[in-house]
Amino acid sequence: MTSLLLLLAGALSVFAYAPFGVFPLAFVCWGVLFHFLRDAKPGRAAWRGFVWGFGAFFAGLCWLYVALHRYGGMPAPLAVLGVALFCAYLALFPALSAWLYARCRLRHWAWNAIVAAAAWALGEWLRGRVLTGFPWLAIGYTQTPPSPLAGWAPVIGSYGVGFVLVLVAALLVSALKREQRRGALGLALVIVLSGAALRQVAWTDPVGEPTRVSLVQTNIAQEQKWRRELILKWLQLNLDMVRQHPARIVVLPETSLPLFDTHLPEGYLDALQQAAGGDVVVGIFTRDEEGRVFNSAITRGPGGEQFYGKHHLVPFGEFSPPFFGWFYRLANIPMSDQTRGPAGQKPLSLAGQKIAVNICYEDVFGEELLHALPEATLMLNMSNLAWYGNSHAQPQHLQIARMRALETGRPMMRATNTGMTAVIEPDGHVREVLAPFTAGALITDVRGYQGMTPYAHWANWPVVALSAIILLGALASRRRAG
Repeated sequence: MTSLLLLLAGALSVFAYAPFGVFPLAFVCWGVLFHFLRDAKPGRAAWRGFVWGFGAFFAGLCWLYVALHRYGGMPAPLAVLGVALFCAYLALFPALSAWLYARCRLRHWAWNAIVAAAAWALGEWLRGRVLTGFPWLAIGYTQTPPSPLAGWAPVIGSYGVGFVLVLVAALLVSALKREQRRGALGLALVIVLSGAALRQVAWTDPVGEPTRVSLVQTNIAQEQKWRRELILKWLQLNLDMVRQHPARIVVLPETSLPLFDTHLPEGYLDALQQAAGGDVVVGIFTRDEEGRVFNSAITRGPGGEQFYGKHHLVPFGEFSPPFFGWFYRLANIPMSDQTRGPAGQKPLSLAGQKIAVNICYEDVFGEELLHALPEATLMLNMSNLAWYGNSHAQPQHLQIARMRALETGRPMMRATNTGMTAVIEPDGHVREVLAPFTAGALITDVRGYQGMTPYAHWANWPVVALSAIILLGALASRRRAG
């Protein structure tokens, strides 16, 4: 019965994320896990963390099935098995956090809650780094505005928000005991009100004049995008949409042109630029002299020819980890042998702005975007989530981008194939967004920002170091107590 309750609590946590956005539910769902961990021995605690994590990931990432089965051609049973195995791997990290908590647990209720927060934060940070990392559905993402905890994001980042969320949830569970109620509720209230107060702080300032941008949403169906007989149709569609929606900066989404730049018709990029009336940023595959393939953004226009190559690639989708050749014999994924772009690439200089580009999955790694600061005045994500159909992947990705805007104190622009194309303010609010699965363009004026948030200065290291110190200190305390 305990395992079933934990599985359901984990699965229900999906409603705390976008598109549902019931952010208080995150405290309830994680609080259920904490309740069952308080007296569990390390082995049992690890199992309970695993069960909760599997429920959370399987419910939250079920859209991976669409990519594997519908577009990747993997048989349905194998696609379900593949998603389940991946979620089981991800659940090892909540299991690790639960095990760490049980090993370091202290007797005092307040320290107990702090140890739980540290164990969880450290586990999520490791999930974002091990085997190239997969930090999607980090629990801090549930606390984008209007949550008062969003105020902590520019200070300690998404992992820090997760730390604070878990701390508050553990305190609320502790408050169920009468003798601890006043202290636990009082401390939880102080943390929440501090976050609300921090939301009033403007960590960065606008700079320069607003720039007219056009973020194009082409809405090309994934099953048709790579068909040879339709490529000319897609080239004409992109050109027509740019011509219909000109601006100083026009952005086409990730791999909007489904072929290599060297295979484009002669003069096509010049035609795009002329239609844009300013600088055009194009998502396309490029290949260097050695034959290496890059998922790229290239520019044409007054700003000259510039290049950005995607640095953080998606395992299985964009490169094959060692010993996984069998996967590609089961799934049909085009352009799945790519090369990482250089680390630390400079922002693009366009229309008086410095634009830090990231492509699709890269904006899940908040710390990796910080190298562009403080030079960058705007952030730009170019994505193609058509792989995942009409699923929760799109609103979840938009929520992740909102956290990146909060962390960096910069507007985040998103140009996507099928959604969600949007402009996000530095405070994490979505100013404008196009309806998904529609063709069009979001045309608006965007102003750059300058300055550095505390998180932009220090990244994740304060939270990681503090969590490690807390756990080591708790472990040492337990050993001294015998």
